[in-house]
Amino acid sequence: MLEESLSLEQNCSLEKNLSEEFIVLDIETTGLSKHHDKITELAAVKVRNGEVVDTFQSLVNPERNIPRFITRLTGINNEMVKDSPTVDKVLPYFMDFLGSSMIIAHNATFDHGFISHNVEKHLQQELCNEKVCTRKLSTRLLSHLPSKKLSSLCEYFNIVNDNAHRALDDTKATTELFLILKNILHDNNITNLEDVQKFESWTTAKCRRMLNFVEK
Repeated sequence: MLEESLSLEQNCSLEKNLSEEFIVLDIETTGLSKHHDKITELAAVKVRNGEVVDTFQSLVNPERNIPRFITRLTGINNEMVKDSPTVDKVLPYFMDFLGSSMIIAHNATFDHGFISHNVEKHLQQELCNEKVCTRKLSTRLLSHLPSKKLSSLCEYFNIVNDNAHRALDDTKATTELFLILKNILHDNNITNLEDVQKFESWTTAKCRRMLNFVEK
């Protein structure tokens, strides 16, 4: 067995975590910077035993104009958000929905980073939830694919997402994607949260040395 082989004897089982509950998160924003840009939509789905059991969705008033290129991408315009709550009003409800659940997101550093920054700024709290990134997992598990964008992965796995770049629809697509990736990880004996997070931090070459997954 390779020296870097993943431990299979951890107490924190990925299967156990997922059968209990996890949250799939997606946000839309006015831009890429968590320090300078604002959230325009926040959505999450609560998943238990592989099934969506609850949803959270809110448009958010960013208190600034939404750039035209963002509106073209997401379909969210200034008129849609003008009467929506500001992020400081939305976050307490979202945090109640989130609880202590693990967060799954496609490009989790972006979504988690925005939420963490705003939770600290507006609620004076720290976002301590564990997170897993489906984009990082896809990069390591599906290195043969030319693109790891959510839209490309949906096309590859025949996941229907008719309203891409709207937060709630993207969370549902990401849920389907994660369950597929989870099965691939399970087939390679990567079954606990700590090892999944370790796996997604490694280089693609290092990960591929450990995989039994056959490219299709």
